[in-house]
Amino acid sequence: MLRVVGVVVVLVVFVYALVDVIRTDKHQTRGISKTAWIVVMILLPLLGAVLWFIFGRPYGKPTSQPIRRHPTAPDDDPEFLRNLEVRRRKQAEDERLKKLKADLEAKERKLGGKPSAGGNTASGFNSGDAKHGEPDPHDTDELK
Repeated sequence: MLRVVGVVVVLVVFVYALVDVIRTDKHQTRGISKTAWIVVMILLPLLGAVLWFIFGRPYGKPTSQPIRRHPTAPDDDPEFLRNLEVRRRKQAEDERLKKLKADLEAKERKLGGKPSAGGNTASGFNSGDAKHGEPDPHDTDELK
């Protein structure tokens, strides 16, 4: 009867220590690596368990708990809302640029010129495109 109790106690201590080693974060083990602690526990069950509790187990509470993020509703997630605002602004800017491009092409068609793929100047207009006496459609002095 005493032998059975002894074997059960050793088995419980071994299983508890082995589970403790497995559940401990690999960065928090002391002495040797987590894998080495598991090998020691399997090769020397009782001695390995005692050595784990004395030398390998981390002190006190773990220093950093892993943060478990559970799914949140989109209207509760600040990161989602930030990304939504960025996407909305980008979409508005894209629409504004498309409108400006369409306006520019309409003005070029109205003036009788084809949209130029390249020209003599960096702006894409040739030197004789604007008539004398007409305001330059690309003049930005009015916007200042």
